[in-house]
Amino acid sequence: MNLAPVLIIEDEPDIRELLTITLEEEKFEVLAAGTGEQGLKMARSGRPSLVILDLMLPNVSGLEICRQLRSEPDFSNIPILMLTAKGTETDKVVGLELGADDYVTKPFSPRELVARVKALLRRSQSGSASSKSPALYEKCGIKIDFDTYDVRIRGQRVELSLREFELLGFLVTHPNRAYNRAQLLDLVWGSETYVEPRTVDVHIRRLRRHVEENDSSPSRILTVRGVGYLFDDRADSAAG
Repeated sequence: MNLAPVLIIEDEPDIRELLTITLEEEKFEVLAAGTGEQGLKMARSGRPSLVILDLMLPNVSGLEICRQLRSEPDFSNIPILMLTAKGTETDKVVGLELGADDYVTKPFSPRELVARVKALLRRSQSGSASSKSPALYEKCGIKIDFDTYDVRIRGQRVELSLREFELLGFLVTHPNRAYNRAQLLDLVWGSETYVEPRTVDVHIRRLRRHVEENDSSPSRILTVRGVGYLFDDRADSAAG
């Protein structure tokens, strides 16, 4: 399988070189940028298969780069792996809120980073979170084309990150059952991905902004106190 290059946006030369060497040893083609501005230009011209994005960039921050990429349709489904400094919990949450798919905390293990990259690319190429997903889902005002990644909420097209798409796809195809955070991490993120349970909460909040008419009082993606989350399609079924 021939993939487009992996784009690294990292201002520290030593880390940028380490990432480049590590990925090239795994037979990845690599593009590397030292600034956010340069990274955006490379992304738009090179159409990478995945972006490794340092959040602590000079001038234009990694968070702003993430926001800009996710606002462009060509990059709505390209996986973004954040590099964060240890202890910057707020930046991690904000990055996930802006549409990043996963994060690695510095200092990181090159072996773990490669595993994360491969996991994200496998899921990106697989087409959906579940091999049992239908080609098309249309219910509850939500229309999802699992082949084209097209998502429409009440007739309006919305741009979701790969992980948001996978999570929504899993929830709508497994309705009316509560899943705890650990289950969702395993079923959607995958057992080879090591992220904190709070990551699920961040993605649920983002999905509610799209799916719910009032995300402060959700009627579809529900919190089951003491358990986790549930997608409720029963009202729609009763109406039909």
